[in-house]
Amino acid sequence: MSDDFSKEKRVPSRSSTLVSATFADTTEIRAPSESNDAIIVDWDGPDDPANPKNWPYRQKWAATLVVSSFTFISPVSSSMVAPATAQVAVDFGVTDTVIIAMMTSIFVLAYAIGPLFLGPMSEIYGRSRVIQLSNVFYLVWNLACGFAQTKGQFIAFRFLAGLGGSAPLSIGGGVLGDVWHAEERGKAIAIYSLAPLLGPVVGPVCGAWIAEKSTWRWVFWSTSIVDAAIQVSGFFFLQETFAPLLLEQKAKLMRKSMDAEKGQAKDVRTVYEEKGERSWSQIFSKALTRPFLIFGRESIAQLLGIYMAFIYGVFYLFLTNIPGIFEGVYHEQTGIAGLNYISIGLGLTLASQINARYMDRIYKYYKAKNNGVGEPEFRLPSMVPATFILPAGLLIAGWSAEKKLHWILTDFGIFLVGGGMIPLFQAIQTYVVDAFTLHAASALAAVSCLRSLAGFGFPLFAPAMFKALGYGKGNTILAAVSIALGCPAPWLFWKYGKRIRTASKYAQTE
Repeated sequence: MSDDFSKEKRVPSRSSTLVSATFADTTEIRAPSESNDAIIVDWDGPDDPANPKNWPYRQKWAATLVVSSFTFISPVSSSMVAPATAQVAVDFGVTDTVIIAMMTSIFVLAYAIGPLFLGPMSEIYGRSRVIQLSNVFYLVWNLACGFAQTKGQFIAFRFLAGLGGSAPLSIGGGVLGDVWHAEERGKAIAIYSLAPLLGPVVGPVCGAWIAEKSTWRWVFWSTSIVDAAIQVSGFFFLQETFAPLLLEQKAKLMRKSMDAEKGQAKDVRTVYEEKGERSWSQIFSKALTRPFLIFGRESIAQLLGIYMAFIYGVFYLFLTNIPGIFEGVYHEQTGIAGLNYISIGLGLTLASQINARYMDRIYKYYKAKNNGVGEPEFRLPSMVPATFILPAGLLIAGWSAEKKLHWILTDFGIFLVGGGMIPLFQAIQTYVVDAFTLHAASALAAVSCLRSLAGFGFPLFAPAMFKALGYGKGNTILAAVSIALGCPAPWLFWKYGKRIRTASKYAQTE
């Protein structure tokens, strides 16, 4: 499968003129046809600097880091309030444990809904515009959470903030697919995929100390200050990357430059559109339904979505229960208990750096063995060790807490949980971007919908499960499910992934 949008052979009809070559390395520059009925707009050769894949590395990394920053700060808000929920509950008179857990996880419920609309909208209005406007929306409502006066206002404001904050989860992957070639994409996605997992870890560490030394309202005010700074960087460094939109802008300039009175007006279209395909109404209807169609029809999205949902659910289950483990079992104060989030953060960061170092190397190795043809399945080998590390961490963390062993053993188990999660996330997200490059935002929206529902739901039943079974048996069940879902996944996709993609409508559209 090609890693570039335009590697698909586009042969102009006899009634059209191809004014520029496609940018894929294997596509030849074609001479214009003799007919002047239409002009097909494309990049000016394979090295066109306007093509985001040909941007300087400095510009590519600037876009990557800005998108990763957006993807980091929003999840910080998702969990930063977790150590302070006891204060929030007292202020609003809430005693129901489900409602208390919902105060944290309602933010993640919005993550399931927002990408279904924001991801496709980025394919209409552009990546940069949608992601930045969504972040402003998040900023407004996150700030409002700090002024909430009732539990209803608090939950509603959290949900609205989550809608705006969900945009980078799907659009960010689309940006990386726009600017990086497949053999370069692993390192960029390693940073991008670390952000939404590291953010919820950093958040509670800071939130615990804010809650102990100040008031829970500063949890939201402080994140809003940081997000405002990130937004300013976005204005300067995040340019538009979506190829169809950039070529439409180029075609629009060409239309304006034509002198209609002298008979030079022509049908000007981009290589991405058939006649009328890129009209606003058709784009809108197709883009908004595409995530649902991808999830409903594409086995890739369904299977990877289920596995990622479980991982994400376990992740948020840990985020919301770490205070209970270390305050309840080890009798630590709120601020000290919050420091235990560092263990999962270290696992995420260390495994991410190791995986980022080798993911592209593995891809290039198998690409060379495959006669220079890259395949998304070449991302899967990095999943294999992680499918064993994750359940091992669950068992160590659960039984160490159950038996009240030294806290460092529990932290070591949590460290392994983080170390097992991030390679799985990185491999799955990179696989999806490689397979659905042009529609990566919609595909990631489809996958992230299910995972966010799990992130919302798992913390709601976790207190009852651990109360009934204890941390040991509860984590043993999670480890068993992790083995049943995770261990066969890389082998099955390695063997059958290409066959599934061949039958896919969207995976072939690049």
